[in-house]
Amino acid sequence: MAKNNHFKMGIKQGLGKRRPIRRFRIGLVVPSSNTTMETELPEMLQGHADQDSHRFTFHSSRMRMKKVSPEELQAMNAQADRCAEEISDAGVDVAAYACLVAVMSQGPSHEKSLRKRLTDVVRKGNSAAEMVTSAGALIDGIKKLGARRVALITPYMKPLTQMVIDGLEEAGIEVVDSISLEISDNLEVGRRDPLDLVEIARKLDLSDADALVLSACVQMPSLQAIPLVEAEHRLPVLSAATATMRSILDKLGLDLTLQGCGSLLQPNPILKMIGGR
Repeated sequence: MAKNNHFKMGIKQGLGKRRPIRRFRIGLVVPSSNTTMETELPEMLQGHADQDSHRFTFHSSRMRMKKVSPEELQAMNAQADRCAEEISDAGVDVAAYACLVAVMSQGPSHEKSLRKRLTDVVRKGNSAAEMVTSAGALIDGIKKLGARRVALITPYMKPLTQMVIDGLEEAGIEVVDSISLEISDNLEVGRRDPLDLVEIARKLDLSDADALVLSACVQMPSLQAIPLVEAEHRLPVLSAATATMRSILDKLGLDLTLQGCGSLLQPNPILKMIGGR
């Protein structure tokens, strides 16, 4: 009864009028052992203030990968076209290739060629569809913040972390400090408590950093920690996942404010130089 009364009151106040709802289908190409992207991305969208104006659905395809090693990453990349074709069947509006290190481990030119090839595939189901990659999204996100120097945390073994660093530096982004947690089991990465990153971030030298990449891996949960670390260190904090969401929204032409997700997912994100940084 209370619910009906509230509905009637909304109509009287002019709140009951139906507004057009914009609906978007988001495709995800993820490793088979990924347990984070399909939870963190929808969680980010829950922070959108106007829930009645947009509807988002997620449609995934998976590439076999359990251990984060160069061999398994290369074998996983070979499955990319199949997965892109599967999500194209859902007529997605945008899709994300969500394994950052799999792309960066193939060298600096691989991201652009992969994105172009997979865009052609997803357009079989929707001629206007776009493909983004987490690797390209992280670079774009850092630049969108206006940052030139970053510190970062990865769950990877050190040689793979170095490949990520090389990829960022090839794009003109200096990595001033990094921490590798050296976890090769991808499921174990997904089981980590995101709040552990608050303490880990304190071990980084941030004196020359313009921004902090709290998780340079879409599988390592970080969303809950981002606003805490951002407030403590007073500089922009992003992750591979929040950067991927930023690229998805940009491709959809949406400038949404997503609360609690860090500076990158606020309107017109720019680097705020605090304390002379």
